[in-house]
Amino acid sequence: MAENELRPRRSLLFVPGLRPDQYEKALKAGSDIVCVDVEDAVALPRKDEARALTLPLFANPPPAKVEPMVRVNPLSTAEGLKDILALRDCAAPPPALMLAKVGSAEEIRLYDELLTGICGAIRYHVIIESTDGLANVQEIANASPRIDSLLFGAVDMSADLRAEKTWEALLYARSRVVHAAARRGLDLLDVPYLKLDDLDGLETEASASCALGFTGKAAIHPSQIPIINRVFSPSPELVARARRIIEEFKTNTTGLLVVDGELIERPVLRTMHRVVAIAERLDAQ
Repeated sequence: MAENELRPRRSLLFVPGLRPDQYEKALKAGSDIVCVDVEDAVALPRKDEARALTLPLFANPPPAKVEPMVRVNPLSTAEGLKDILALRDCAAPPPALMLAKVGSAEEIRLYDELLTGICGAIRYHVIIESTDGLANVQEIANASPRIDSLLFGAVDMSADLRAEKTWEALLYARSRVVHAAARRGLDLLDVPYLKLDDLDGLETEASASCALGFTGKAAIHPSQIPIINRVFSPSPELVARARRIIEEFKTNTTGLLVVDGELIERPVLRTMHRVVAIAERLDAQ
């Protein structure tokens, strides 16, 4: 992902596919991404109803600062195939899809083959939530130029790994996904924090994920958005420091700087440019 394509993906708010009335409210909740979920949030007997309610929502573009998408059913299921057919017949398909339970790069390439024509511009946000997905995450991340982000799915992942669903128990799995996303230059969002009345716990987990290399975190309620946005936004102090480092490296011939007593090497410029680019996008909103 080139620097001029960077956009804030700090927070993602889910909307159930059977509740289109919540979509407009979600667009105003302050999250960077709003995802209408026709997979986990919809029981099997009501999938057709959810598709019929969801796809018309994208006839009118949302505010530019909000990135809308739909979480579709896995391509390996009948409902996933129905999702693809509905998208191909849709007059105004969503600009992006969240792809659930992806286990291989071949699945991504199959989406590429199926989503052509009116669906040819659809972007992908890929959930890594299985042992197959974790084993193949490097290949998955590199499978298509249409991928913008990865998402870490802790609930299914913990079940597959026979591990507890705690942040610490899943550190290895998270780290593998961080590596793949960073190597490809993709954004990476963490799983929602499910305890709605524990905002301190949310901040602790979001901060740990941010320190590990995640660029954002999903949410299941608007009350979680302000904390997530604050944790994953560059602070004014960091932005000022990043600009200083960028300027000083313009005239530096050694590849090394000392800033506030800390030795800074030229490779850190990639991070500093990202910090400034995200800050400028946020300022422009």
